[in-house]
Amino acid sequence: MPEMRFLQSVSARLDGGVLVVTINNPPVNALSAHVRTGLIAALDHAADAPNIVGLVISGTGRTFIGGADIKEFGKPPVEPMLPTVIDRIEAFEKPIICAVNGVALGGGCEVVLACHGRIAGEAASFGLPEVKLGIVPGAGGTQRLPRLIGTVAAIDLIGTGRAVKADEAVTLGLADAIAADPLAAAIAAVRDNAGGALRRTGNIDVPAADPDAVSAAEAKVVARSRGQSAPAEAVRLVKAAGGLSLKQGLAEERATFLRLRDSEESAALRHVFFAERSAGKVETLADVAPRRIETVGVVGTGLMGSGIAVSALTSGYRVIALEQTPEAAESGRGRITGILDKAVQSKRLTAEGREACLARLEATAEIKALATADLVVEAVFDDLSVKTELFRRLDGVVAPGAILATNTSYLDPDAIATATADPSRVVGLHFFSPANVMRLVEVVDCARTAPDVLASALAFVKRLGKLAVVCGVTEGFVGNRIFSACRREAEFMLEDGALPQEIDAALEAYGFPMGIFAVNDMAGLEIAWARRKRLAATRDPAVRYVEIADRLCEAGRLGRKRGLGWYAYPNGARTVDPAVTAVIEAARVEKNIAPRAFTKDEIMTRLLKAMVEEGTALLAEGVAARPGDIDLVMINGYGFPAHKGGPMFSVRQNTEGTI
Repeated sequence: MPEMRFLQSVSARLDGGVLVVTINNPPVNALSAHVRTGLIAALDHAADAPNIVGLVISGTGRTFIGGADIKEFGKPPVEPMLPTVIDRIEAFEKPIICAVNGVALGGGCEVVLACHGRIAGEAASFGLPEVKLGIVPGAGGTQRLPRLIGTVAAIDLIGTGRAVKADEAVTLGLADAIAADPLAAAIAAVRDNAGGALRRTGNIDVPAADPDAVSAAEAKVVARSRGQSAPAEAVRLVKAAGGLSLKQGLAEERATFLRLRDSEESAALRHVFFAERSAGKVETLADVAPRRIETVGVVGTGLMGSGIAVSALTSGYRVIALEQTPEAAESGRGRITGILDKAVQSKRLTAEGREACLARLEATAEIKALATADLVVEAVFDDLSVKTELFRRLDGVVAPGAILATNTSYLDPDAIATATADPSRVVGLHFFSPANVMRLVEVVDCARTAPDVLASALAFVKRLGKLAVVCGVTEGFVGNRIFSACRREAEFMLEDGALPQEIDAALEAYGFPMGIFAVNDMAGLEIAWARRKRLAATRDPAVRYVEIADRLCEAGRLGRKRGLGWYAYPNGARTVDPAVTAVIEAARVEKNIAPRAFTKDEIMTRLLKAMVEEGTALLAEGVAARPGDIDLVMINGYGFPAHKGGPMFSVRQNTEGTI
């Protein structure tokens, strides 16, 4: 029988009485209005056709249904709405089995839940990630999922937004079976169920759950949410499914979804979502092909270098790790192996994957080994002379087409590039520590970076599974420059009357995982101190400068690793130290500053203002391309709460005279 088409994105063919419906709406088979309309048309056709015994729903490519159509966000709703489509699927009189060929997320997972049977392909995955956009599932996810997998597991999946692969989905009861050919298996399942009683998810009773286990699952979700409201609302709805009829639960879910959709939190998270889609896109690179990168050299195997090496290894690259001596190279291999071992222990890597990574690793003290590298990333001490000397040496070793990347945090990569024979092959790759964990990489487009080198750097970062944000050259790039401005303002407030623990408490109440002084202690105070000493000769004496941090460093208080910094760390626990308060009070007396009290709101107003002003300057200078890029850097590199949208987004949401 010839193919039938229900609008442009939904087609069908008849296979022995089974209508095989296929969604083809690239790139992710989103549930656009035409897809929803096409599905209703296919259901109408099957309902009236006596020769059709049931339906299979599947998708093309590597995606079943990737969720809502982001192009419809913020626009007036278009009928049929997704709940209508899903209710029609569940209530259909003939069996509907989904063949989940790939990713089923959000509304796609809700379609899966409404079907009468679920066959997963080997590459299938399932998830309801709505909380990551500040909303809850709005088409039955919170009510149907607990009926299939129980309250505790549903709280975990919906409250965190995490996805599960096919094997876990079957174990949980979300999928019925895994098949190498899910389409064939689904067609057979339709025939097996034709004419029989159908298992409608909405008619299943929610399994009884241990109250203590439910409370523990809820506490875990709330603890992770750091002030976001959507996860707690999702948990409430999942718990309610056990005591409400499906109709009542769906009504409560929809009302909650609509309320959260219009919230500032959701607006912020949608801003972050769209910012991520734009990040790393450079118009001038549209037609530029990246160079081929198969072997990556990493110079330096300390905390940063070993993290970069692990990221490259787990992404399939061959890695040559260079150290100064054979002993240091062997120690570097040990650090890399240790990180891989932890990944196996946490089940983020299989034992076989670990062995494959180690087989692609060469740790050496011979710089000539880098002759085969397509990209070399330096992760040596952040000193200009050390880095420029290294790049001069690399000039005589690596192939002419190899790319040289500097991981400097504050130094001028243009100065480093100038020391090479070919500055066009130099690019900045500013990883954040630990590099195997942190998602952000600032990709620095230097003055003479060739377009294909920049394109190659972006492709490399993407293959690592990281978020690339392109920026121009300035001291500290985007993140450290804004962080420095924020730290400077925090130190001004120390002189004006606040204390480190008060400023940190305000940041943590706002949603940061740690306050700025606690972060400084964790990173170590000596790097910023060295930078301040380097800049001292050129500092404008008329510009306000706070010496409190310098005095702490001079007293040997260099941070957590020393047991003393802005705080004291007896037995590793962070505690307020009266000695620091005394240093601060002495600095105020020296400048004749009468201290005053600060509220948390006042502290955050000043800190956000400092961030926004520095971000605005970065945009004006062309260092940052978009406000959203700045927000992504601060969220992914410095802990700015994603549900607040980032500092540049925050400037749009002030309703009370603050930022």
